[in-house]
Amino acid sequence: MFELLSYQKFRDTPKVRFFDITINESNARDLVFHDGPAVSPNDTPEGHWQFYLHPRQEDNLLALSGGRTFYLVNFDWEYPFHMVRLEAGGDILRIPPGTFHRSVSDPDGSLVLNQAVRYASATVESEFRVYNSADIPRLLQVTSNTAPPPKMHGFDKISLRVA
Repeated sequence: MFELLSYQKFRDTPKVRFFDITINESNARDLVFHDGPAVSPNDTPEGHWQFYLHPRQEDNLLALSGGRTFYLVNFDWEYPFHMVRLEAGGDILRIPPGTFHRSVSDPDGSLVLNQAVRYASATVESEFRVYNSADIPRLLQVTSNTAPPPKMHGFDKISLRVA
């Protein structure tokens, strides 16, 4: 299943903090900037959710600024649907290969570092396909409004604003 990993603060100086955020097995670094309230991948024109799924890549995601909510679906897990909240300076979210995932940034956007672990057989074409939930009945069913709600993680650390 996914994991939330803590990391080590190793030094403080006046107005400066140093952290070791190393993922030892990582062999790729992605920096993902969402400008404003972005959704990745975008919904279809018909409003269906779309997801990424990396068959040969593990993601290790750390919010550097802003916040982002991840929607995770994996049919091998005991409970297949989870929502995970990442705040800047919070935990690292480890998403295992074979997990459908999408994210939504806060209104002011977010910046996330991914210290990925890519298998030798991984390619951009194989790892960054977009999957339309309308084309995968089980994915559409588990994320529908009539399905049991997702299990929520990390939302206790934020205050919900009422508009």
